[in-house]
Amino acid sequence: MKSRRGFTLIELMIVMTIIGILAAIAAPSYQWGIVRARETVLREDLYSLRTTIDQFYADQGKFPDSLQELVDKKYLKAIPADPFTKDKDWVVAPPPPEMGPDVKGSVYDVHSKSELKDSNGTAYNEY
Repeated sequence: MKSRRGFTLIELMIVMTIIGILAAIAAPSYQWGIVRARETVLREDLYSLRTTIDQFYADQGKFPDSLQELVDKKYLKAIPADPFTKDKDWVVAPPPPEMGPDVKGSVYDVHSKSELKDSNGTAYNEY
């Protein structure tokens, strides 16, 4: 009689159970990794936009009237997309009144439009 080689059904079920357990453990870590990466991209984009606005003000003596003006005058290649809303629309803040009434331009600061909160409870639009 020939001996048959292969796996029994119970062996296959055990392997599938182990794979399922490992996948269940890894999935939350993967999801948190994606969120942390998006937070990092948001912080970097905000830093880049704010630095560019400051450079524009130092060069031109006024703040830009829109984010598109930064692109038009070659301060940025393109307006970055918000990693949470996936939109290139940002909330822009005008210069504060304490800077004086003769300050020109309307883009002093930028914020995300996302209403979501990070793991510390801080809203992304407050970064």
